[in-house]
Amino acid sequence: MADKKKMKIKKGDTVKVLTGKDRNSIGKVIAVYPETERVLVEGVNRVTRHTKAGQSARGTRTGGLVVQEAAIHVSNVAVVDPDDKKVGTRIKTRVETVERDGRTKTVRTRVAVRSGKDL
Repeated sequence: MADKKKMKIKKGDTVKVLTGKDRNSIGKVIAVYPETERVLVEGVNRVTRHTKAGQSARGTRTGGLVVQEAAIHVSNVAVVDPDDKKVGTRIKTRVETVERDGRTKTVRTRVAVRSGKDL
């Protein structure tokens, strides 16, 4: 099993696919799988699954073809800048200290380097 790596792409980010059959398509990240270094992008890498009709816990399940997204490798996607919609922005973390009710708390925010906007 591969080591769990830290990934810069998070759930909810808007990304553009760089390679593969869905090249240049833009979508939102639905799920992130750090163990396998893969991401699930909305509307990208749609595959057809053949499901068998059978009995499930909640009743009968009809069989047929189900079209759903499949995960793609994180190296094949790039984060889209939220301001100018260009690809290739890097991500940095802005650390702020906020004081509430006499307590200090550090808040980390992911920021696009290109525009300075929050992700």
